Amino acid sequence: MLEIPELGPALGQLIVPHRLTAPWVPLDDAREALATRVIECAGAARRDAADAAPARALRQLDRDVWSGAWDEAVRRTAERVAQALDATIVLEARRVRMPARRARQLALSPGERRAIAARLASGADGFEAALDVVARATDALHREWPGERVTVEEWQEAQTLAARRLEAAWLALEALVAHERVRWTADLDAIRAWRRSLWPVFAVWLPVAGVVVWLALVLGGYLPAPAWLAASLGF
Repeated sequence: MLEIPELGPALGQLIVPHRLTAPWVPLDDAREALATRVIECAGAARRDAADAAPARALRQLDRDVWSGAWDEAVRRTAERVAQALDATIVLEARRVRMPARRARQLALSPGERRAIAARLASGADGFEAALDVVARATDALHREWPGERVTVEEWQEAQTLAARRLEAAWLALEALVAHERVRWTADLDAIRAWRRSLWPVFAVWLPVAGVVVWLALVLGGYLPAPAWLAASLGF
């Protein structure tokens, strides 16, 4: 029977995080979902192995499963970051009394959201390399089943390596989330520094004020009244 390695200890901080400060956006649900998915897949592989279905057991922990779990975690995290940034933009725009239409134009575009996801996934090079090892070990064991003991051990070691590298990828992702906040500081500072333009006020009210002052001077006798005004006022 195929022996499935215990992956929990290798997941490390994916299961028990050790942080000095909490992330600026809540990520524990995404972290827990990632760890849970890996452990559940390992459990499913263990059940299939017990049912003498090694091919199914191998599929439960193949490259696509590992990659899919990671991609979902990155997607959820990127969406959380984008939502937090949009909320901050709205809040800061309200504080400076920015017109709602202009504030809506500052919301993150689909392209910016995809760029955030790409940046957050960029720390997973070691994990991707481990998935290459998983793919090779899985293919070898599938072809040679039940195979030599060394082939089984290489597959088990590949699974444990993937779990350790997944932990490292997640820690890198958390660091990139912190950096993402810094990346948007200049944009948020620009919103905080925004002030409503005064030229429409001057353009409208200066001529009006000029007319009012002129009329006051005419009525006060300081300036001669034009004929049309004198006739209207009975001068």
